[in-house]
Amino acid sequence: MSDLLIRNLRPEEISLAIDWAAAEGWNPGFSDAACFAAPDAEGFFVGEIDGEPVATVSCANYDDRFAFLGFYIVRADLRGSGHGLRIWSAAIAHAGTRVIGLDGVVAQQDNYRKSGFQLAYANIRYGGIAAAPLKPPADVVALDKVPFALVEADDATVFPARRSAFLRAWINTSDHVGRALLRDGKLAAWGVIRPCRTGYKIGPLVADDRIAAETIVWALLASADGEVFLDVPAVNREAIALAEALGLKPVFETARMYTGAIPSLRIDRVFGVTSFELG
Repeated sequence: MSDLLIRNLRPEEISLAIDWAAAEGWNPGFSDAACFAAPDAEGFFVGEIDGEPVATVSCANYDDRFAFLGFYIVRADLRGSGHGLRIWSAAIAHAGTRVIGLDGVVAQQDNYRKSGFQLAYANIRYGGIAAAPLKPPADVVALDKVPFALVEADDATVFPARRSAFLRAWINTSDHVGRALLRDGKLAAWGVIRPCRTGYKIGPLVADDRIAAETIVWALLASADGEVFLDVPAVNREAIALAEALGLKPVFETARMYTGAIPSLRIDRVFGVTSFELG
């Protein structure tokens, strides 16, 4: 068998990893490729044999301290061949000395531990047809009308690194809809919904409390028709209660893991994870 060649995916090629993720049942969004390139255009890798892709992985370096790993996929007929380990090693090397996070399938936790990852908590994907949305309250506004500095500062309370380029792309993408709730001039809740291969995903969904989160969900659902998915940290019991109140059911679970210590985050404010692939 020919040698494996590992190279960076160019931004216009990231759709390859997106399509492979879709084939694995991960249900990516239609505009994910352009948004995912924003934080680290050199963070996507492909392994090729004789010019044919056989493995993918990403490791987005958000800053000089934190990276997030995803899209770790080996073509089904070549799993167990060692190609996965080689491209995994390339992703880890790209991160350098940064703390790395990932959302891995639960069955692979032991393998991730061997690479230095430790379990932080589980994330649970809830999905289904949500209860009929209420009329959005008048004090909900379009997210892109909120000063970006407010959104960026609020995101910093729930994510281990500043991700300005990614947030701008995520909020401003044409088929993404963002909504925000202000209380006394402060950002109490905000979220984004996007169309995916199946239905819609809400993420991120960040809120001071369940009432604020629910307010944003109703506003977002007004722009959706069909199945909806919400990825919820299992340690946030109010987020679990919200997903259940919407009539959604658990469909998938991941293990959020890190290679080292991360800053203290307000996971109690995370009612919906942005993405299992980029954190």
